[in-house]
Amino acid sequence: MNILFIDTVHPSLRASLEAARHLCEDGTSWTRETILERVDEYDGVVIRSRIALDKEFLQRATRLKFIARAGAGMENIDVAEANTRGIQCLNAPEGNRDAVGEQAIAMLLSLFSNLLRGDREVRAGKWRREQNRGVELQGKTVGLIGYGNTGGAFAKKLSGFDCAVLAYDKYRKEYSDAYAKEVQMEQLFKEADIVSLHVPLTPETKYLVNEAFLAKFQKEIYVLNTSRGLCLQTDALVKSMKSGKVKGACLDVIEYEDSSFEQFDFILNESWKYLVESDQVVLSPHIAGWTRESNEKMAKVLFEKIIGIVGI
Repeated sequence: MNILFIDTVHPSLRASLEAARHLCEDGTSWTRETILERVDEYDGVVIRSRIALDKEFLQRATRLKFIARAGAGMENIDVAEANTRGIQCLNAPEGNRDAVGEQAIAMLLSLFSNLLRGDREVRAGKWRREQNRGVELQGKTVGLIGYGNTGGAFAKKLSGFDCAVLAYDKYRKEYSDAYAKEVQMEQLFKEADIVSLHVPLTPETKYLVNEAFLAKFQKEIYVLNTSRGLCLQTDALVKSMKSGKVKGACLDVIEYEDSSFEQFDFILNESWKYLVESDQVVLSPHIAGWTRESNEKMAKVLFEKIIGIVGI
């Protein structure tokens, strides 16, 4: 096969494909226009999020057998259109799920223990013990929305903290395991102290967490988002933090990111300014699944899926 690499991925994927006698071409510096002009030459493409593989793209990709995305989310690919054309869409959530789970733990513990503020103050010569007294994860109820690869990995990593883990997944049934209990959203609204998002970005999940959604929780809660920024409405989060409904937030993703996730619009609106200035918010630049290990794991997962396609 001829395979075009539209985005940079771990070099082991190309090496493995070439060892299997497939021809790989580096298109990571090509413009979208160049890719559209030449995509009909390729049997497969490897991508992260640099461009959208929309209907126009797929109409031009007359030879395409597969699209391999080095990541979990598929929102930059018109999967329905690809399916109608017999193009298999592959992703690699198995490769970065543990990285996401570890990052969620790290952000939550940093928030609860005031680690970022404490570190900043000690470096400035301040020794404020009482003001930085934290809270424990033990005894809390963690509610997971979405129980796929990352939700399951996070639940497993929470198992050593003696907390209850509830999980709601609209598209799965009978998924209770040793790490989480399957519940309906009503129970999660009633019991959760901490809410963590593990859902893909779809029309259904865009702004899933809005003002009305947050108001349904009976307790004051903490919110984690390591899925997609547009699943959570920033203005609603800030309003709920100001009212006391949300006590803190851990955000690896924000709604102001561009579609490639490589940059974001640093808009100093009031909501963003509030988050930046709040000691009850932990922020990171969409790196929850972005470890050295996950980079290589995703390449391995994609290689196995590519060579597993029938007829290849």
